[in-house]
Amino acid sequence: MINYFDEAVKSICESIRFDSSLAKYSLKYHSKYPFGEGAADCLNHFLSLAESLGFETRNYGNYAGEVLFGDAEEEFAVLCHLDVVPAGDGWTKDPFGGVVEDGRIWGRGAVDDKGPAICCLYALKALKDKGFVPSKKIKLIVGCNEENGWACIEHYKSVAHMPEKGFSPDADFPVIYAEKGILHLRLHFPIPHAPFLHLEGGKTANMVCDHCEATPRALSVSKARELGLTLRGKKLLSYGKSAHGSTPELGQNAILPILKFFEAKSDVVARILDCVFNDVYGLTKLSDETGSLTMSPNVIKYRKGQVLVLVDIRYPATIPVEEVLALVAKFGVKYETVHFQEPLFHDKNSELVQTLLKTYEECTGKRAEPIAIGGGTYARALKEGVGFGPEMAGDPPVIHMADEYITLDRVKLLLDIYEKAIERLTK
Repeated sequence: MINYFDEAVKSICESIRFDSSLAKYSLKYHSKYPFGEGAADCLNHFLSLAESLGFETRNYGNYAGEVLFGDAEEEFAVLCHLDVVPAGDGWTKDPFGGVVEDGRIWGRGAVDDKGPAICCLYALKALKDKGFVPSKKIKLIVGCNEENGWACIEHYKSVAHMPEKGFSPDADFPVIYAEKGILHLRLHFPIPHAPFLHLEGGKTANMVCDHCEATPRALSVSKARELGLTLRGKKLLSYGKSAHGSTPELGQNAILPILKFFEAKSDVVARILDCVFNDVYGLTKLSDETGSLTMSPNVIKYRKGQVLVLVDIRYPATIPVEEVLALVAKFGVKYETVHFQEPLFHDKNSELVQTLLKTYEECTGKRAEPIAIGGGTYARALKEGVGFGPEMAGDPPVIHMADEYITLDRVKLLLDIYEKAIERLTK
């Protein structure tokens, strides 16, 4: 497998150089480029690479594509995504540079999820080269809208056949048997006498807000400095630290100090703080073996007499969504569901979970147990699907953060572990 290491590194760097974050829509994007030209170009780069390696490929309208290996009737899926969240602020490297420095490949998507996708492709190439004939038709499916609603998967299911079983290399090792439910809710807080002329922050629901700004009607310089806010003319600027929406504790939400500045000036602002930051209704007390509920208000806008807050909620897998929404209803404001995914929960002792677990243990020499996460992967698109890598316990958090990277050593491990895992699950 090490023979493909240099090729994999080169291909990961090339893929990172496409800005495949969701583009602003226009008429042309709705037709030929449903998620923007960058995402389409990245998909076509991946499929062209697969074709050069000798695989049959299909592109489904630039929504998603697939690489096929084998011709058996039964199918097995490896589900990856090529879209990324926006770069965000705070980078010391070019987020779309795709450079190799200090034993790492740097750039947005290096680990989430372009790096693992390309490692899976070269794992298939290694199997093909050694004459492996899979007993199942392997479908390496790559989508372009994982970060913003899964329209790619919905489209794929409408035009192609989704296998029932497989894994997604878009999570953590050793193997993910459960994922929390996901709710993205837009909350509407009417504010007839807003203490600001402008308020806006955040880029996407599943990324902790790292920049927020506001223009107050009355500016208190001492209060702004007390809260660590930056002044630019009459504008207040707040800088935080981005993180994945499922792990808000790893970031620093830039919305919070801005709201605190206005807290004493508006009962509505105080209520927003109580609902989504102070959690006075106890949503984060909901818990089970998959962990506690997390709530991260990641996008905020002041529009037409109301403050709109987009909140990322990850709720425990065995708790009904109705129980979560009953607590949200206590906020006493209008809300709408922007995105919803039911939890994933599988038997830890299933053949799929145990095969992947044993493969991980063999390749790493570490004993481990299946785990649950708050993130959501394409594994939910399968009847029996789990998350499998690429992150490991103890890794510095880099997903949805500035200076995302994947180490060269991790690339070597992924090439080895995915080759073995796919072979064992399709022999």
